[in-house]
Amino acid sequence: MMISQVFILSSKGDHLIYKDFRGEAGRDAVNIFYEKVTALTGDQPPVVMNHKDLHFIHVRQGGLYWVATTTADSSPFTVIEFLNRLTALVKDYCGSLSEKSVQMNFALIYELLDEVVDYGYIQTTSSDVLKNFIQTEAVSSRPFSLFDLSNVALFGAETQQSKVAPSSAATRPIQSSREQGGKSEIFVDVIERMSVVIGSNGVVMKADIEGEIKVKCYMPSCSEMRIGLNEEFSIGKSQLRGYGSSVRVDECSFHQAVRLDEFDSNRILRLCPSQGEQIVMQYQLSDNLPSAPPFRLFPTIERDSGGRLLMYLKVRCDLPPKSTAINVCASVPVPKGSVSLSQELSSPDQSAELKQQSRAVEWKIPRFTGGTQLSALFKLEVPGLSSASMLEVGPVGLSFELPKLTATGLQIRFLRLSPVQPGPSQRWVRYVTHSDSYIIRV
Repeated sequence: MMISQVFILSSKGDHLIYKDFRGEAGRDAVNIFYEKVTALTGDQPPVVMNHKDLHFIHVRQGGLYWVATTTADSSPFTVIEFLNRLTALVKDYCGSLSEKSVQMNFALIYELLDEVVDYGYIQTTSSDVLKNFIQTEAVSSRPFSLFDLSNVALFGAETQQSKVAPSSAATRPIQSSREQGGKSEIFVDVIERMSVVIGSNGVVMKADIEGEIKVKCYMPSCSEMRIGLNEEFSIGKSQLRGYGSSVRVDECSFHQAVRLDEFDSNRILRLCPSQGEQIVMQYQLSDNLPSAPPFRLFPTIERDSGGRLLMYLKVRCDLPPKSTAINVCASVPVPKGSVSLSQELSSPDQSAELKQQSRAVEWKIPRFTGGTQLSALFKLEVPGLSSASMLEVGPVGLSFELPKLTATGLQIRFLRLSPVQPGPSQRWVRYVTHSDSYIIRV
């Protein structure tokens, strides 16, 4: 497989990085790609596009276009995998993926490309191999400070969850461990995404969970790490274990570096993590939620005497009282021709806005405590409102984050490093559940 060019563009088409490996296509390929990708309607342009004998293959990461071109009949899946690994490398070495971090670290990214691809042939995407050759130091777009606790999704210390570090702690370059006096840290993320459909009668029609355990290692050398999961963790209905409440998933896959000799007996994952970020385990649970859905909606839709559309929405958060949902946003599709919105919200920190382009009312709730409920009354001016146009209301889409919580109940029992690392080392664990698609019919 041969790659002709690799370039990175901002969402506005600005040229951030351009590398031509074989001289087979001109620099105008960058403009041709951006014209093609912006001329298409819809949010998701095709990953593979053609222009004469040139093939464009791209991914979107960090709000940027990461593009590879080839003139040969290469496997697009191989090129996509290469681009995803390249974005992971840049994230590891620069700390984060954004237009600003790419601009500040262009010399480092060019050095990476020189080592990763030689005359169009991929050499390696291993951070363990590359660390012996990369000399350029990363420029951090935001200095890391352990005392910056402005983010809500915090890491908790593995041995003492009350001791916290901000989410930005895991977005510094992997080479920064040298700058910080050899400070050794490991960050483990347990991230889950929920896809739920709830009928107008309140019955859950669909409930899927996809999750992953992600490790980011800032240790110069770590011979082995052992990650202990819930002892009751089971895969499939036939593997129920233990006497406590079971944590079950339908499917599970592991990184090729994970050794599973202790997994069946003790639910322990063993691996030798390389510096940088890697997904250790992925899992899925279909058509089942271990607990009640986190949100319930009670809508009332009617027309008042003045011909306005009235929407009274009451949302209940069914999380435990000590848990909190953050960045909650309810999007309510409304009839065509809606011209203005007035609202009455149950607390001053909430906000609502009529989005004309998407034809929806967006109701934003920064924090939503478990066991409470919030309400909103929306009054919409809709010229020519009829019974038929009232049917255009809904379904309601919810987006949210649930910090310190997993929908499946998966937990990290322990993180152990062997042999014990010389000098101070810190292990951090974070749990986050996101809404992938949370739809409530009205």
